[in-house]
Amino acid sequence: MTQRYTVESLRQLATALFAAAGMDGGKARAVAEVLVAGDMVGQRTHGMALCPQYLGEIEKGAMAARGEPAVVRDSGAVFVWDGNYLPGPWLVSQACAQAAGRVAEHGVVTAVIRRSHHIACLMALLGQATGRGLAIILASSDPAFGYIAPYGGKEPLFTPNPIAIGYPGTEAPVWIDVSTSITTVGMARQKAAAGASFAHPWLMDAEGHPSNDPRVIDPGAGGTLLPLGGREYGHKGFGLSLMVEMLTHGLGGFGRLDSEPRWGANVFLQLIDPAAFAGRDAFLRQMDFLAGRCHANVPIDPANPVRMPGEMAQRRMREAERSGIDVAPKVWEALAAAAAKYGVALPGPV
Repeated sequence: MTQRYTVESLRQLATALFAAAGMDGGKARAVAEVLVAGDMVGQRTHGMALCPQYLGEIEKGAMAARGEPAVVRDSGAVFVWDGNYLPGPWLVSQACAQAAGRVAEHGVVTAVIRRSHHIACLMALLGQATGRGLAIILASSDPAFGYIAPYGGKEPLFTPNPIAIGYPGTEAPVWIDVSTSITTVGMARQKAAAGASFAHPWLMDAEGHPSNDPRVIDPGAGGTLLPLGGREYGHKGFGLSLMVEMLTHGLGGFGRLDSEPRWGANVFLQLIDPAAFAGRDAFLRQMDFLAGRCHANVPIDPANPVRMPGEMAQRRMREAERSGIDVAPKVWEALAAAAAKYGVALPGPV
């Protein structure tokens, strides 16, 4: 039976597990906060469900639990790090904090991190910038794996290559988090585990035929996820995926040409200070007006008015703070097994 736990109890559990596994400094808490935020915004495949997987990566030596990124280049407004496969949520949080400290001087600060470990839910990271009144562009790709074919092909090459954008507003920030594929690997695996199919043919089998069977991307099956736009307009997702690879692999100087066969990520992070352009007040006037026009747009279904990206996620976060987070039985079983292994006490449900 699904049980509910307070946000802080889950943060403490994940922090204790990562610390017990050897994460040093503030890494354990930083990773825990991002994973719990993933559950809070509703991205359950990228929330506490990742905790046991990350612990397994630490145990194998595939995720570095200690150390610092190496500085490849730093010119003030631009910096490049080699992440040495340190925890991705911590690396991105560190880069965001460093960029935020420089953006008043430079207006725009861009960071690229190569050889990060997985960075979890991108939307869960956007508030670190929008909460400071800054706009953010965040993108990620894993150069070691492929699940999406280039448009017109049928062999897997790209990962879903998510792009996230956030910007502040007077009432609430806007948070956008999309993949360059129609669906994601996590969702396909979730469907496969449940014995369910997708409602639409968002995948392609090894012969190049559209499919709604999530198992076509199982190891050895040879299938792929379809790019954004599907068979008809997949050139759009293909183009966006190339953009992400340029930003993360090309600018980082490390990619599919020399990737290592391990779970990881390359990351592009850019912070933009509206004050450096036409001014913060002018920015808010324009973007607040646009949000108002969107909200006032006559809805197709009056019961479902237009909402801005991130509104539902922020509503879920507020509800989670009030009432806690539901943890699926299988996820809790894995967390309980990890807690027993590391001698960490489990919290009680709400």
